[in-house]
Amino acid sequence: MRHSSLLTLTAAALAVVPAAPAAAQRRAPAPTPAPAPAVVTKSYGDLGAGPYASLVIRNAMVIPGHGGPPAGPYDIKIEGNMITEMVAFDPVTAERAGGRPRMTGDRIIEADGKYVMPGMIDLHTHIRTLPQEIEYVYYLKLAMGVTTMVNAADRGYEDGMREAKRSAANEMIAPRMFPLVSYGAGTTFKGRQLDDPAMAPQVVKAMAANGNRVISMDPLGWSLELVTAIAKAAKENGMITSFHLQPANTAVTQAVRAACAGVTMIEHHYGYAESSLDGSAQQFPRSYEYGNESERFREAGRVWTYANKERLLNAVADSLVKCGVTMLPTRVVYEANRDVLRATSLPWTDKYTHQALWNWNMPNPAFHGAYHYDWTSDDEYNWTSAYRLWGDLIYEFNKRGGRVAFGTDDNYIWATPGFSTVRELQLQRETGMQTLDVLKSATYHSARTLGEPQLGLVRPGYKADLLLVDGNPSVNLKYLYSFGDLTLDKSGRMIRTNGIVHTIKDGIVLNNAKLMDEVERMVQASRKLAPPKDPVRDPFRVGAPPAGKR
Repeated sequence: MRHSSLLTLTAAALAVVPAAPAAAQRRAPAPTPAPAPAVVTKSYGDLGAGPYASLVIRNAMVIPGHGGPPAGPYDIKIEGNMITEMVAFDPVTAERAGGRPRMTGDRIIEADGKYVMPGMIDLHTHIRTLPQEIEYVYYLKLAMGVTTMVNAADRGYEDGMREAKRSAANEMIAPRMFPLVSYGAGTTFKGRQLDDPAMAPQVVKAMAANGNRVISMDPLGWSLELVTAIAKAAKENGMITSFHLQPANTAVTQAVRAACAGVTMIEHHYGYAESSLDGSAQQFPRSYEYGNESERFREAGRVWTYANKERLLNAVADSLVKCGVTMLPTRVVYEANRDVLRATSLPWTDKYTHQALWNWNMPNPAFHGAYHYDWTSDDEYNWTSAYRLWGDLIYEFNKRGGRVAFGTDDNYIWATPGFSTVRELQLQRETGMQTLDVLKSATYHSARTLGEPQLGLVRPGYKADLLLVDGNPSVNLKYLYSFGDLTLDKSGRMIRTNGIVHTIKDGIVLNNAKLMDEVERMVQASRKLAPPKDPVRDPFRVGAPPAGKR
């Protein structure tokens, strides 16, 4: 009864609606969608070319990036800068497909025996200044797998933002860039305004309007209230925060407090051991002065030797996971602390380490990170112990579901860019993390941390930032080095693999061997910068140095 009344009322209501004019009753034509912009293929000399209207990688094994094992082989189609199709081509699907033609395109890369994985995302790296060419870092990073990086704006805020825009427009060969900038950079806020937690929403909103994505929190640990306000404002504006917890401020803000204040990621190793101490603050020796880097880094290793191990690997690890922070270890940049001789005698140094970088690394109190003067075997022992415990914490954090991401902090402390990318993966594996988890940290986890949902996986709908590797990196991470690694072929003959044959960034296919040739050329030209006396190399050179030069 009620149902029929409702129908009657509805009909009556419709009856009093005036009829629409005849012209209005005719359906307007659906708007024609704007055509996709034509793909323009650029040539970058013999270094690379792309993007292509259609690029096909045939017969590649695929490491997806989310932690799963290799699968395939696949034919992969890339249109412009996007992966649009993936077709498995194993014997079973080939039989079902019958005579179906293989994918074709404007360019075809035959990838028999090769592995495709997502490009890696380095969430903390450096460019450094002249006389080191800016391309030196770009080419090394790309040649060893980094297609996106969060780089400190070492050459100034304006330069960093300009380079990021040039890379986004593919005006040059370089990884994608999201400059790491200090809180307040690029705005008109100063002094007390930046120290006021109540001002954080305004400051961060202004930074977001300038196109910034990543805020460096390094010196702000003196005020947990300020840290909390900036972290909250950053999330509300689609930004992330990155925190190097300076030992000068860990009495106020150590790792657990920073994590629970909402910081996105904690860089390096600082603040973790301090979170486990029986007291509220680290006890420093009488001679300690924060500005003395030799003392600073000496004590940064020693603090791990009196951490409460049980508390660190349980309560601290659980708290970090619960508060949702991302770990960004950058273990490679501190590895010299546990073995300086190893760091200064790596096999690629002569060919690929820029002289300006070598000069900055040599012991010199005037340069940041050049503190290995009076660096003793006791210091190396303490840092070796620190690496073990730090590695155990990373392992426990990962095992409990915490997100470990990827960064190198290279171009400092004997870490040569590119090579340190692969070494960082090896040092994460050293913690006990499985190799597929390590690769996941450098791809999918780093993309999620950065807030880039179309990066970090090999799937249709994701951007074409890919690596074509000669060998399976989930079996041997060293296959990612530009010089590959030694292995045996099917006949038992020893061979050396070819590293990453092509890095594809934004659909642009790079010739990695040519990138390395350019790096070698830059490095050899830089040797004119070598000082007449080299305290690191001189003892190992053939022939005694002239009298008075020791």
